[in-house]
Amino acid sequence: MLILESEYEQVQLKEIYLTVIKTMEEMTASDYEAIGLRSGLEIHQQIDTEKKLFCRCPVLPYSDVYDALILRHMRPTLSELGEYDGTALMEFKTRKNITYQINSDTICTYEMDDNPPFELNPQALDIALEITMLLNCKLVSEAHILRKQYLDGSIPAGFQRTTLLGVDGWVPFRNRRINIIQLGLEEDACREVSDSGHERVYLTDRLGIPLIETVTAPDMTTPHEVAQVAVILSNLARASGKVRRGIGAARQDVNVSVTGGCRVEIKGVSRIPTIPLLVHNEAFRQVSLLEIKRELSRRGITGSTFHSECFDVTKELAGTAYRYAASALKKGFELRAVVLRGYRGLLSTVTQPGHTFTGEISDRVRVVACLDRLPNIVHDGEEGYSFSSNEWEILIKKTGAGTEDAIVVVWGSSEDIETAVSEIAIRAREAIDGVCSETRQALPDGTNGFERILPGPNRMYPDTDLPPITITEEMIERIGSELPERPWDRAERYVTAGVPSESARQMSISDMRFLYDSAVAKSTYSPRVLMHFFLSTLRHLEKSGRIPELSEDKLIEVLEETGKQNLSIEAAAFILERVCGYERSGIDTVIKNLRIPVRKELENAVIILMEAVDPFDTILLEQYITGKVRERFDGLPGGKDVIEAVRNVILSRTGNSAS
Repeated sequence: MLILESEYEQVQLKEIYLTVIKTMEEMTASDYEAIGLRSGLEIHQQIDTEKKLFCRCPVLPYSDVYDALILRHMRPTLSELGEYDGTALMEFKTRKNITYQINSDTICTYEMDDNPPFELNPQALDIALEITMLLNCKLVSEAHILRKQYLDGSIPAGFQRTTLLGVDGWVPFRNRRINIIQLGLEEDACREVSDSGHERVYLTDRLGIPLIETVTAPDMTTPHEVAQVAVILSNLARASGKVRRGIGAARQDVNVSVTGGCRVEIKGVSRIPTIPLLVHNEAFRQVSLLEIKRELSRRGITGSTFHSECFDVTKELAGTAYRYAASALKKGFELRAVVLRGYRGLLSTVTQPGHTFTGEISDRVRVVACLDRLPNIVHDGEEGYSFSSNEWEILIKKTGAGTEDAIVVVWGSSEDIETAVSEIAIRAREAIDGVCSETRQALPDGTNGFERILPGPNRMYPDTDLPPITITEEMIERIGSELPERPWDRAERYVTAGVPSESARQMSISDMRFLYDSAVAKSTYSPRVLMHFFLSTLRHLEKSGRIPELSEDKLIEVLEETGKQNLSIEAAAFILERVCGYERSGIDTVIKNLRIPVRKELENAVIILMEAVDPFDTILLEQYITGKVRERFDGLPGGKDVIEAVRNVILSRTGNSAS
């Protein structure tokens, strides 16, 4: 526990608190260093297999179509040490009805935990081991299958089968390394359809798909570093060519902590560009919670002195005009007032942009007591619309609240109200310790909300249905001999060959990278010229539908032959369009009938075009005329030849050159 024993320390933490209130754009690396920001990633990536991980059901595209419904209720089980996991106990308090929408094309009795598992999919194991090696991890000698409890219903069995494959890896980042703690192979969970009250619905189309989980150390110290490392790991997985793409195929969990806080996991971040703001706002939240902790300590409130009381105030507020409470009363709900002794003013402390500590309490009530129609609580220090001043006076008299106390009012059914009251007291008491270890949900505005407490070691235990899998030397040699080039090594090779660094980065993760390498090896064009052709010209031809019959063999053949004929890359594009377009002409025929315009023809075209336009800026004129000349000759002349012709004419006519 952080106890500030001197006025200097109190002022220092206050300065840190004010620093982090800056927007992300105002923050500097030294600002994040001052609060001790540390962040890590857990990257979940589906791998591209034909079958699922522990059964032989096919892996198919997601579908909202289902054939049947199954209803389940989850209950916690004891660990190997005879203890319950805290997260499982929290989920059990929600009393959720879990409904699964089943599609018979992708689900069998294994996923419903009615049959034991098949042996682990060997194709999935090979791919996962390959990516583990790409991450420079030390491989395990045996893969042991474990069960990881999930009582939120996302896995019908109540646990996920998972195994560890490698530890102590790394990836390069700027002038240092980001450490990889481990890589595991596991089965994916269901897709959530809805979650309202005590009813939660899942689609099972994603269930059981093989998934790798890559866990980094908390080595990132600014929000933008976290996103940049996420890109590196994503690119590495793509480099294998054996991972699934598209919405839902990859998800990031972001771990964040600051000095004096603890690890908080922001769950299920689907888009990497949203990571920086999420990290920044979580750092903001943790420093705010540490400020509340400091103030509670100053007030002498500790774990042993914490005191809260609950009062039934249904009758006292029966005639209230506060519409949320009045609506609850019409439904037959009850109202409770919870007095938090010594908490006056703290519930209004800003924790995230647009959020206060009241939201922390409201989240617990929403998630655990399932009172998810907001607002679900109100407190006496809240600004804006709530109970009348007279009603608050009645509550003060009823509860005996003093000038240093806070009153929180909650409403709900008789089944849920007791859970809600308990969670209000639990969350208020946790503020004494500052930051709670939690899993939190990423929200669209870059803030986050409570999802569940972080699981502990008691959620994992050995699976008795499956034997260990030996990772043999033969497996390691076979997979290692076929490892693809790592993206950063490939990009460095391209840069060394004269390719611009950004183009090299793009091609290092492109699906065309192998084709590009083949073109460099077999044609006479320079790597730089071919890079522009692949990243720009070829993409344009494909998107415009001008080369519908394109094949890799035809592309290489065209580039190889035009290079031999010493034709420009622009001529190669022209020929490719005739060969792979609707004309379907032969390469030899197109080249034989090809007539490249000579310099005089280009200059005559420039002269005609210049006579048709009004004089304007020389640079703009050059760009305009160059584009028109290339269009006039179907893009056939080399770009360098056209630019030289345009500049020559402009210089002779105006005496000025854009160059």
